[in-house]
Amino acid sequence: MEKQSAIDRQYCELCGKMENLLKCGRCRNSFYCSKEHQKQHWKKHKLICKEADKAQVSKQKPEPTQPSGDGKTEEKSGEDGSNNAKSNGQTRSSPQKLATEYIVPCMNKHGICVVDNFLGAETGMCILEDVKALHKTGKFTDGQLVSQKSDSTKDIRGDKITWIEGREPGCEKIRFLMSRMDDLVRHCNGKLGNYTINGRTKAMVACYPGNGTGYVRHVDNPNGDGRCVTCIYYLNKDWDAKEHGGLLRIFPEGKAQFADIEPKFDRLLFFWSDRRNPHEVQPAYATRYAITVWYFDADERARAKEKYLTGAGEKGVKVELNKPSDPS
Repeated sequence: MEKQSAIDRQYCELCGKMENLLKCGRCRNSFYCSKEHQKQHWKKHKLICKEADKAQVSKQKPEPTQPSGDGKTEEKSGEDGSNNAKSNGQTRSSPQKLATEYIVPCMNKHGICVVDNFLGAETGMCILEDVKALHKTGKFTDGQLVSQKSDSTKDIRGDKITWIEGREPGCEKIRFLMSRMDDLVRHCNGKLGNYTINGRTKAMVACYPGNGTGYVRHVDNPNGDGRCVTCIYYLNKDWDAKEHGGLLRIFPEGKAQFADIEPKFDRLLFFWSDRRNPHEVQPAYATRYAITVWYFDADERARAKEKYLTGAGEKGVKVELNKPSDPS
């Protein structure tokens, strides 16, 4: 299981690409899609490369317990110390089983999928502490819109956001969450619609401060920028939608009904990013945290890159594609 789990977490440390990867010959833990990307990332990677090299020996000894969650908690029967992890008939299990037996059929049928008690209470609390500490640094900025036509952004969205690669100091548990998301998507790949997923964005950590702000109805990817799946992890303990608001309301295309998703603690949500799922964040009256990652379809992203390359340098393309501005 350990070997398989390591394989599932492979992606380019610089751009997130998940195929045709090269392994760092020194630590053998990090991957790159090209030697050029390895060289570009070396300034950051060298800080952990030696440590990773030393850690190879200790990895041969299995840990008896995982107090902060190292991925093995998902192998258990779904108990997190307080509640049975059951949602929509799905108990927490191996990433492969969760992906193939629950997420794939649910997404292909409904275009929306909810997984509760994703990592367990203990790991969820560690991630929440990382996010709260990050929030206190003052690095969160006002969420922006793709098309900034006026000064009325705050009337449209009221969240504060920051972008996390996963290597930043103090973000180790956020990085762990991202790796678990990647595990699931790798097992789903090739089975979600007609998509071939080959990368993702950085993680967008968002906070609605609880002053009644939300985000009006919108579509994450209305114009084919490459994003095909939106993946959101919620971190809000004891959330009561009647008192705190903050529902994510999705309006699936062609259906009379809408879907209300409460931003409950340790809840993971998937949905198609395109026009099939317009959605809104209703006004929140308590501090509301969420971490969002968008996954790219290979063909659509290639077309989007070609489009943006017209009259723009490669640096500009990365800003457009790796930092989308339609959060959920």
